[in-house]
Amino acid sequence: MSNVIVVTGAGAIGQAIARRIGSGKHILLADVRQENADAAANVLANAGFAVSTATVDVSSRESVHALVRIATGLGEVTGVIHAAGVSASQASIEQILRVDLYGTALVLDEFGMVIATGGSGVVISSQSGHRLPALTVEQDRALATTPADELLSLPMLQPDQFKDGLHAYQVSKRANVLRVRAEAVRWGERGARVNAISPGIIITPLARDELNGPNGAGYRRMIELAPAGRAGTPDEVGTVGELLMSERGAFITGSDILMDGGGTASHFYGPLAGKAPTPMPAGQGDA
Repeated sequence: MSNVIVVTGAGAIGQAIARRIGSGKHILLADVRQENADAAANVLANAGFAVSTATVDVSSRESVHALVRIATGLGEVTGVIHAAGVSASQASIEQILRVDLYGTALVLDEFGMVIATGGSGVVISSQSGHRLPALTVEQDRALATTPADELLSLPMLQPDQFKDGLHAYQVSKRANVLRVRAEAVRWGERGARVNAISPGIIITPLARDELNGPNGAGYRRMIELAPAGRAGTPDEVGTVGELLMSERGAFITGSDILMDGGGTASHFYGPLAGKAPTPMPAGQGDA
């Protein structure tokens, strides 16, 4: 039986991390669109990785549980890379909450029951969660610890509580980080770790579409006025993902790494401060 690395969201970032940690293991690529999983699997297989595919709707417990059964049938699950998500500018408030917030909670819940001793997980969140004003202690705890299937019933998560899709996206990504922090305790009981990465604008096919779309000027401004003065690459996120999922990161769990070229710093304390918010790309996972 193989050691299995599960990737939900077969986009550029998920692939980049899988390349760093997948040698000698079996990579299970899962996406809501089979054609996306197949395309990614073809690239990885041609690079010498052992890989198979599955479809998954992360907003459905039945679907995520089916993916767990497939993964455990292949071997021992030693790694989970959750990189699925929808865009703040392309999805409805309800879709954002179901996929980005509830879906992440489901993946952490279901795979937290089978992750192997010594295993690790990483959730791709977003800089957008760091742009949201502070929530109350009670709201933080509710987002972190409410049973997954009760999350969308919370009063604070009703669609009429959000100004727009960006607001729902920010809350969802803040919830991802809080959820990871709480789940690190449960995963730790199995001798496993879980962390989050909050990327800024990373050049993926989705980001290119946004840069060339109606919000392109706003995205370019965010890039230009960030301290780094450029967008990031999937490989750079892959480097951080490798650290978090390898033995070199063995003392890191329940954490979130913001890697946005200083965009959030500029948003609060630099030339982007006080500017109207611009929709963020998705957690880059399905790009």
